[in-house]
Amino acid sequence: MLKVGLVGTGYAARLRADTLQGDERAELVAIAGHTPDKTAAFNQPYGAQIFESWQALIDQSEIDLVIIAGVNRDHGAIAQAALEADKHVVVEYPLSLDVVEAEAIVQLAKDSGKFLHVEHIELLSGIHQTILEVLPAIATPFYVRYASLNPQHPAPHKWTYQPELFGFPLVGALSRVNRLIDLFGSVSSVSGQARFWGGGNSSSFYTSCMCTAQLQFTSGLIADVIYGKGEAIWQADRTLTVQGEQGAIVIDGEQGQLIQANETKPLTVGSRRGLFAKDTGMVLDHLTTGAPLYVTPEQSLYALKVADAIRRSVEVGDRIQLEE
Repeated sequence: MLKVGLVGTGYAARLRADTLQGDERAELVAIAGHTPDKTAAFNQPYGAQIFESWQALIDQSEIDLVIIAGVNRDHGAIAQAALEADKHVVVEYPLSLDVVEAEAIVQLAKDSGKFLHVEHIELLSGIHQTILEVLPAIATPFYVRYASLNPQHPAPHKWTYQPELFGFPLVGALSRVNRLIDLFGSVSSVSGQARFWGGGNSSSFYTSCMCTAQLQFTSGLIADVIYGKGEAIWQADRTLTVQGEQGAIVIDGEQGQLIQANETKPLTVGSRRGLFAKDTGMVLDHLTTGAPLYVTPEQSLYALKVADAIRRSVEVGDRIQLEE
């Protein structure tokens, strides 16, 4: 039985903990959270040992696997320390807010022979699997529009609205970039724009952000990515459209369509629920039987490099070319 330590007490941490509790291959033995009261309340269903810091949790020799589900800023430091303490590591994306640190962590996992998994449950979703299945029906794809707009009035006073903790929007929300890379391959250049309200791109909280990026893929495909949230956003938009030479795929929320010359077919994309449980189960499968996983740390690292290039494009006001 794998002894597991969990860092974090938020939504993803809860789903991880519930899955571990129901799996006889693992035991949740330690939890570290941000505040003692919240950590104690979170721990009530599990009865794990509570630690005041993630450093103290990692120091426990009995722990085999550390799951990191806290604020984005701390992912890299915790993952590196856990690997250096001879633990296996599961971390929610992004692996780090710093590309150089992320590269070092991926190399450390290789050198130490320890398991490193960066969660990307968007690849497990029915939406993603459906797109992969029907892509051949539209022949060569040449344009994508991917929008994630979330109006929130008022904006929540949470770490996801604080650049120091969340990171640049398309780094913190790395799944958008990673989904497109998984579907369409490598990226040759990017161009980005961003605007913030009520705090700006600094350590303070903002009330809204709007980030757009254009990705030029080596295949020639162009993708426009739109990400925004908060009080300045008035119309929700959760759509993904893929234009191909012989048709189009349109995803709107949890509804989909395949559009071709002579007909339009509805697509069943399924629910987004249960993906953290599925990811956790696959991690345990891999650690106990060697079963393959659906994503590699190297793929997540590449997506991080692309997202960071978008950040740099915003800073310099120019297109950024990516190294081949």
